[in-house]
Amino acid sequence: MLTQEQALDCYKKTGAILKGHFKLTSGRHSDTYMQSAKLFIDTKQSETVCKALAEKLAGENAALVVSPAIGGILMGYEVARQLGLPNIFAERENGEMTLRRGFTIEKGTRVIVVEDVVTTGGSVKEVVKLVQSMGAEVVAVASLVDRSNGNVDFGVKYVNLISMEVVSYEADECPLCKEGKIELSKPGSRTVFK
Repeated sequence: MLTQEQALDCYKKTGAILKGHFKLTSGRHSDTYMQSAKLFIDTKQSETVCKALAEKLAGENAALVVSPAIGGILMGYEVARQLGLPNIFAERENGEMTLRRGFTIEKGTRVIVVEDVVTTGGSVKEVVKLVQSMGAEVVAVASLVDRSNGNVDFGVKYVNLISMEVVSYEADECPLCKEGKIELSKPGSRTVFK
């Protein structure tokens, strides 16, 4: 079984732990960003962490893996591959998570929802709600990184490889914004906020 330190080492080896001034998906600001896209450049490192996560999920008797786009797509595929399951992803349309591309979930399907990094869990909660609205059962949620240090609750079993508290701030309370020395950026996009 992969330890938390070994999983963190996979992030470090791939340069996936960024330092600076970041706007998170939740809208909060932080000086640390876990850029899983950089981890997934290295197929060996990403396989290592996804295999370890799949080992934690092996007893769930699931039939499908679902992840939120875009950050969870590669991870969802690899976790599903390790479990020998099909996978699909949900994406936003008109501001709401939905299934597109001909994806469907049959009523009664046992589903695992996976995401690379969880801070507030907002996207995951939306996917859980979507899956449940289709009459399927979410048997577990899994992430590589839990930035909430165990403070997020999805109402189902939650497993992760790395649990840590990375300080984040509401935008209007961010000390990095007040200092004004480091530009605010949103990794994964070219957006720099003034």
